[in-house]
Amino acid sequence: MPHFQIEYSENLERRVDISALCEHIRAQAAEIDTFSLAGIRVRATRVDHYAIADGNPKHGFIDISIRLRAGRAPEVKQEATRRIFDAAQSFLAPVMATHSIALSLEMRDIDPDLSPKTGSIRDHLDHPSQEVSS
Repeated sequence: MPHFQIEYSENLERRVDISALCEHIRAQAAEIDTFSLAGIRVRATRVDHYAIADGNPKHGFIDISIRLRAGRAPEVKQEATRRIFDAAQSFLAPVMATHSIALSLEMRDIDPDLSPKTGSIRDHLDHPSQEVSS
Protein backbone atom coordinates (compact mmCIF):
# COMPACT_ATOMS: atom_id res chain seq x y z
CA MET A 1 0.00 0.00 0.00
CA PRO A 2 -0.71 3.00 -0.23
CA HIS A 3 -3.71 3.62 -2.39
CA PHE A 4 -4.31 7.20 -3.55
CA GLN A 5 -7.80 8.19 -4.65
CA ILE A 6 -8.07 11.62 -6.23
CA GLU A 7 -11.52 13.09 -6.70
CA TYR A 8 -11.75 16.26 -8.75
CA SER A 9 -14.51 18.52 -10.00
CA GLU A 10 -15.21 18.16 -13.72
CA ASN A 11 -14.54 21.86 -14.35
CA LEU A 12 -10.85 21.22 -13.69
CA GLU A 13 -10.47 18.67 -16.46
CA ARG A 14 -9.72 21.44 -18.99
CA ARG A 15 -7.28 23.18 -16.64
CA VAL A 16 -5.33 20.38 -14.93
CA ASP A 17 -3.55 17.45 -16.56
CA ILE A 18 -5.00 14.84 -14.21
CA SER A 19 -2.91 11.99 -15.64
CA ALA A 20 0.23 14.03 -15.01
CA LEU A 21 -0.97 14.78 -11.46
CA CYS A 22 -1.41 11.03 -10.86
CA GLU A 23 2.10 10.34 -12.13
CA HIS A 24 3.53 13.23 -10.08
CA ILE A 25 1.99 11.80 -6.90
CA ARG A 26 3.10 8.24 -7.80
CA ALA A 27 6.68 9.43 -8.33
CA GLN A 28 6.71 11.29 -5.01
CA ALA A 29 5.22 8.29 -3.20
CA ALA A 30 7.89 6.02 -4.69
CA GLU A 31 10.53 8.16 -2.96
CA ILE A 32 8.97 7.72 0.48
CA ASP A 33 10.59 4.80 2.31
CA THR A 34 7.51 3.80 4.27
CA PHE A 35 5.52 3.08 1.08
CA SER A 36 5.78 -0.26 -0.68
CA LEU A 37 6.67 0.39 -4.33
CA ALA A 38 4.57 -2.56 -5.50
CA GLY A 39 1.63 -1.34 -3.44
CA ILE A 40 1.40 2.19 -4.82
CA ARG A 41 -1.87 2.81 -6.68
CA VAL A 42 -2.92 6.26 -7.83
CA ARG A 43 -6.30 6.73 -9.47
CA ALA A 44 -8.51 9.70 -10.19
CA THR A 45 -12.25 10.04 -10.50
CA ARG A 46 -14.00 13.00 -12.07
CA VAL A 47 -16.99 14.23 -10.08
CA ASP A 48 -19.71 15.56 -12.36
CA HIS A 49 -22.17 16.66 -9.68
CA TYR A 50 -21.01 18.97 -6.90
CA ALA A 51 -21.73 22.28 -5.18
CA ILE A 52 -18.98 24.41 -3.64
CA ALA A 53 -18.93 27.45 -1.35
CA ASP A 54 -21.34 30.10 -2.69
CA GLY A 55 -22.49 27.87 -5.56
CA ASN A 56 -20.50 29.69 -8.22
CA PRO A 57 -19.55 27.10 -10.88
CA LYS A 58 -16.09 28.63 -11.25
CA HIS A 59 -14.98 26.94 -7.99
CA GLY A 60 -13.29 23.57 -8.27
CA PHE A 61 -11.80 20.99 -5.95
CA ILE A 62 -9.23 18.24 -5.75
CA ASP A 63 -9.47 15.89 -2.79
CA ILE A 64 -6.77 13.27 -2.25
CA SER A 65 -7.49 10.31 -0.03
CA ILE A 66 -4.63 8.02 1.00
CA ARG A 67 -5.45 4.60 2.42
CA LEU A 68 -2.49 3.00 4.14
CA ARG A 69 -2.11 -0.32 5.93
CA ALA A 70 -2.02 0.35 9.67
CA GLY A 71 1.11 0.05 11.77
CA ARG A 72 3.24 3.07 10.92
CA ALA A 73 4.25 5.58 13.56
CA PRO A 74 2.28 8.86 13.60
CA GLU A 75 5.36 10.94 12.75
CA VAL A 76 6.09 8.72 9.73
CA LYS A 77 2.53 9.19 8.47
CA GLN A 78 2.67 12.93 9.13
CA GLU A 79 5.88 13.28 7.11
CA ALA A 80 4.46 11.21 4.24
CA THR A 81 1.26 13.27 4.30
CA ARG A 82 3.26 16.51 4.18
CA ARG A 83 5.40 15.31 1.28
CA ILE A 84 2.44 14.18 -0.83
CA PHE A 85 0.44 17.35 -0.07
CA ASP A 86 3.45 19.54 -0.90
CA ALA A 87 3.92 17.66 -4.19
CA ALA A 88 0.27 18.13 -5.15
CA GLN A 89 0.32 21.78 -4.11
CA SER A 90 3.46 22.54 -6.13
CA PHE A 91 2.05 20.73 -9.18
CA LEU A 92 -1.20 22.69 -8.94
CA ALA A 93 0.32 26.08 -8.03
CA PRO A 94 0.16 27.54 -11.57
CA VAL A 95 -3.54 26.80 -12.01
CA MET A 96 -4.40 27.71 -8.40
CA ALA A 97 -2.87 31.14 -9.01
CA THR A 98 -5.56 31.90 -11.58
CA HIS A 99 -8.52 29.66 -10.64
CA SER A 100 -10.60 29.02 -7.52
CA ILE A 101 -9.60 25.54 -6.33
CA ALA A 102 -9.87 23.82 -2.96
CA LEU A 103 -7.12 21.23 -2.38
CA SER A 104 -7.41 18.72 0.45
CA LEU A 105 -5.76 15.48 1.53
CA GLU A 106 -6.50 12.88 4.16
CA MET A 107 -4.55 9.77 5.14
CA ARG A 108 -6.36 6.87 6.83
CA ASP A 109 -5.22 3.56 8.21
CA ILE A 110 -6.64 0.30 6.90
CA ASP A 111 -7.14 -2.53 9.36
CA PRO A 112 -5.03 -5.37 7.88
CA ASP A 113 -7.29 -7.99 9.47
CA LEU A 114 -10.20 -6.66 7.45
CA SER A 115 -8.41 -6.04 4.17
CA PRO A 116 -6.99 -9.16 2.48
CA LYS A 117 -4.60 -8.56 -0.42
CA THR A 118 -2.98 -10.63 -3.13
CA GLY A 119 -1.29 -9.91 -6.44
CA SER A 120 1.66 -10.63 -8.68
CA ILE A 121 3.04 -7.11 -9.21
CA ARG A 122 6.12 -7.81 -7.07
CA ASP A 123 6.98 -10.70 -9.40
CA HIS A 124 7.03 -8.30 -12.34
CA LEU A 125 8.84 -5.24 -11.01
CA ASP A 126 11.77 -4.14 -13.15
CA HIS A 127 13.82 -3.31 -10.04
CA PRO A 128 12.81 -5.64 -7.18
CA SER A 129 15.63 -4.22 -5.07
CA GLN A 130 13.61 -0.97 -4.85
CA GLU A 131 10.78 -2.83 -3.16
CA VAL A 132 10.06 -1.79 0.40
CA SER A 133 8.06 -4.17 2.54
CA SER A 134 4.49 -3.21 3.29
